[in-house]
Amino acid sequence: MNSRIIAELADSFFKLLMPGIRITIPLTVISFVLGLIIALMTALVQVAKIPVLKQIARFYVWIIRGTPMIVQLFVVYFGLPSIGVRLDPFPSAIIVFSLSVGAYCSETVRATIEAVDKGQMEAGYCLGLNFWQTMKLIVLPQAFVTAFPPLSNSLIGLVKDTSLAYSVAIVEILASAQRIAARTYDYFWLYLEAGFIYLMFCTVLTLLQRKIEKKIGSYRQE
Repeated sequence: MNSRIIAELADSFFKLLMPGIRITIPLTVISFVLGLIIALMTALVQVAKIPVLKQIARFYVWIIRGTPMIVQLFVVYFGLPSIGVRLDPFPSAIIVFSLSVGAYCSETVRATIEAVDKGQMEAGYCLGLNFWQTMKLIVLPQAFVTAFPPLSNSLIGLVKDTSLAYSVAIVEILASAQRIAARTYDYFWLYLEAGFIYLMFCTVLTLLQRKIEKKIGSYRQE
C-alpha cells in the first residue's frame, strides 16, 4: 500500500463513516424496533392459537423467510409503483427490514415463550390474571431473558443487511464506497474500508451484548 492510497483511505474514512451514522444506524434502529413489535405480535397470535390470525401469521413468516431480502426490496421499491404505490427509498427499506426482522425474531420469541414452564401460566390464572395479563407480567419477562442473545444476534445481522439498501438508491456505507471507488478506482481498499466500518459497528454491539448478558446472568443468580 503506497502513500497515495493511505492518504485517500484516510480522506474517505469519514466520508464512509458519516453515512453510517446518518443512514445505517437510524435505518437499523427504526427497523429493529418496528420488527420487534411485529415479532411480538406474531408470536403471541400463534401462542394464543387465535385460528385465523394464527394462519395469517404463519403465512407471513413463510413468505418472508422463504424469499431473499433483496427481492423484497425490489418488489416494494420498484414493483409497487406499477400498481400505483410509490414510496421513497428510506421508507421502502424500513418496511422490508422491519418485516424481515419481525418474521425471523417472531420464531425466536415464540420458542422462548413456549419454553417457559407451563406452571407459570397456571400460576397467573390462580392469581386471577387473564391470558394477556399473565403473558405481560409473568411469561414475557422470563422469555426475554432467554431470547436476548438470539435477538441481539439478529440486531447485529441487521446492521450488515442494511448494506442491501444501496440497491434502492439509499446512500449508506457501501453505496458511498462505490461512489468514491468509481472516481479513484481503488475498489479493493475502499471495500475493505467499508467492511471495517461495518465491523466497528458490529463490534460495539457485540460488546454491549456481552455486558448486558453478564448483568442478566447476575440477576439469575440472585
